[in-house]
Amino acid sequence: MSKKALLIIDMLNDFVDEKGALPVPEAKNVISPIKNLVDYFRSKKRPVIYICDNHLEDDPEFEVWGKHAVRGSSGADVIDELKPLPSDPIIYKRKFSGFFGTELDLLLREKEIKKLIITGVLTNICVLYTASDAYQLGYKVIVPKDCVAAVDEDMHKFALRQLEEVVGAKIVESHTELL
Repeated sequence: MSKKALLIIDMLNDFVDEKGALPVPEAKNVISPIKNLVDYFRSKKRPVIYICDNHLEDDPEFEVWGKHAVRGSSGADVIDELKPLPSDPIIYKRKFSGFFGTELDLLLREKEIKKLIITGVLTNICVLYTASDAYQLGYKVIVPKDCVAAVDEDMHKFALRQLEEVVGAKIVESHTELL
């Protein structure tokens, strides 16, 4: 059986809290299923890895998306319901993909991980681009539908289709299929 890791992407105050800089209304609905996976992975002593937007004050991305997840701000913190343990790796990113300019690939290879369960927000941006890079690097990707969210249903469906048809991700209806 190949080793698996759970990736939690951008479940940050700025995206999940309705008062955050870029709230994703559907993000609240994925908290409980992601928490179930976190508990399961921890019980099996499998890696739970947090991938977190973490921008500099003058990040060029703000021209498109507005200021969000600024390094050191409470908006860049993981939501309380999914707080990492001190032993959980946190990968800080400044671009859409959790692999771009980070040590994620090195960390996964050191842990001999072959399969990634990808969760979080936004389905059509950071989830999609992280999964795409994972595929390019040779990882198998699984995305539980009830653990990802986008701002709009059309983009969510588009991204799930791209993940399945282009990236070769296995899309499962519910996280419970992975327990």
